[in-house]
Amino acid sequence: MLFQRPSDDTLYDALIARDPGYDGFAYVGVTSTGIFCRLTCAARKPKRENVRFFDTTAECLHAGFRPCLRCRPMMGSGAPEPHVSALLEALEREPERRWLETDIVALGFDASTVRRAFKRRFGMSFLEMARLRRLGQAAERLASGDSVVDAQVDAGFDSGSGFRAAVARLLGEAPAKLRGKTMLKADWIETPIGPMIAIADLHALHILEFLERKALATEVRKLQAVTGSAIAFGRSAPIDQIEAELGAYFVGKSAEFATRLAPQGTAFERQVWDGLWRIPAGTSTSYSGLAAEIGKPAAVRAVGRANGANPIAIVIPCHRVVGASGDLTGYGGGLWRKRWLLEHERRMAGLVSCHIPRISDIKGASCSGDIDAAACRY
Repeated sequence: MLFQRPSDDTLYDALIARDPGYDGFAYVGVTSTGIFCRLTCAARKPKRENVRFFDTTAECLHAGFRPCLRCRPMMGSGAPEPHVSALLEALEREPERRWLETDIVALGFDASTVRRAFKRRFGMSFLEMARLRRLGQAAERLASGDSVVDAQVDAGFDSGSGFRAAVARLLGEAPAKLRGKTMLKADWIETPIGPMIAIADLHALHILEFLERKALATEVRKLQAVTGSAIAFGRSAPIDQIEAELGAYFVGKSAEFATRLAPQGTAFERQVWDGLWRIPAGTSTSYSGLAAEIGKPAAVRAVGRANGANPIAIVIPCHRVVGASGDLTGYGGGLWRKRWLLEHERRMAGLVSCHIPRISDIKGASCSGDIDAAACRY
């Protein structure tokens, strides 16, 4: 069964491997030290005979164990380090600022520690992220008709050729070609199981994916080709809305999402995604079950491909599809995340009810530019 508690031997193997799939759903108490930890703790591993496993931190505390100061099991799973949160907030307040290492030090942080933390979490340094935000604002100015020189100066580039090369790498266009183009916004959203990237226009969300998903670059290129838009780092109303809804989802308050969606796909893919919407939180189905649900029982393989092509993770719940035997199958965000999401939803299924709109409410498979609010009624 998918949600049976693993044996202690399985949990010990996960402890040795630092398997993130059990993070937040099992804890280990070390009898020789009196400390309890996450299974992903980087501390030296105890012997098998010196461990006890628990489902919750409360059980650990009741058993007399105290929390580890290294992995901090009492904190939310995957929470960013305080200096990461502080710098992200500072960047949000001043996205146009030309940040330097001296600014980081002036805020009381060690520059090398910050660099490693951001590389570990986002795959780029804070200064690289800040530079992308400035470029995003510059691209927005170009799209609104400002001159290349004005946008270059505002973005903090002394070299015109350097600015043009940077914009081309970011958006796939030379700066002059961005004039008059519709701009989509992209930004990071923190979650307990890792950062996600959201891409939206003024009215609807196009992409919501975990940053390390291999298909993300392909999805972005497809979106740009279909919409004829450029993408800049920044915020729009749908990104703010989905961030708030994801926050409620991850703390177990609600599995309901009301953000308007505009995933780019074929009519068949959208039919499959519509079927995914109808799978209630806390349950799962098989690929053959989903194929039968949409009236295409012989199209199991095609349903699997469409499920994998879903560009809006969690909200369009492709993670709720498992193998016919109940075993977990492939997931673009990683199998450990799929297991985490299913267990999280199972736990809160009795506490929330879901209103499920239909993806077929979207008029047409390809919306170009800023989508009319009437075209996407999520």
